[in-house]
Amino acid sequence: MNFKIITIFPKIFDSYFSESIIKRAQKQGIIKIISQNLREFSGDRRETVDDTPYGGGAGMLMKIEPLYKALKKLAPRVNKKRKIVLLSAQGQRWTQQLAQKYSKLNEVIFICGRYEGVDERIKNFIDDEISIGDYVLTGGELGAMVMIDSITRLLPGALGNEQSSQDESHSQVGILEYPQYTKPEKFKIKNKSYDVPEILLSGNHQKIKEWQEKNNNNNKKGVV
Repeated sequence: MNFKIITIFPKIFDSYFSESIIKRAQKQGIIKIISQNLREFSGDRRETVDDTPYGGGAGMLMKIEPLYKALKKLAPRVNKKRKIVLLSAQGQRWTQQLAQKYSKLNEVIFICGRYEGVDERIKNFIDDEISIGDYVLTGGELGAMVMIDSITRLLPGALGNEQSSQDESHSQVGILEYPQYTKPEKFKIKNKSYDVPEILLSGNHQKIKEWQEKNNNNNKKGVV
């Protein structure tokens, strides 16, 4: 899976993508991540990628020309197994179900907006417009990282144990994962003991499975 990111801050991704699962997935060749500096396509010495909006209004908009040139470099040919995504507050909400669909692709290209947004004409050259939540961020870079992380977890070999992505929260709509415990069996604070449920210590796999299914948190909100 190839991930290509159009941004004016290509180094902003270095820390997160050089750790943990994302680092391992890159090392194993499961994913490849390219951060493309949009300013390389500005066409002037000042590397200008934004300008004032027609009709007035606060702030600056990212210009269409540099974005189009960047897309032509990163996506020179039609590819049915590729998605070009604009990270936008007006976009469709990102979900685990969308992540599963995206994990079947070969390539995803992200356009990370900044300032007050992007010239509306870019929508003629994208496939999807995605939002990761009902709040405002400084730019689309965090959204791109969220999407790349959630997609990568679903790729074969990325987690090591394939069952991990099948059992976790949101793998089914409205279902959050059952409570989990590890050692010690008894955790005591100020003469009060917080114990692991006895059923999990019983060794009865059928009963444990029934307990887990019963304790799935149906229709409750969660993040991870």
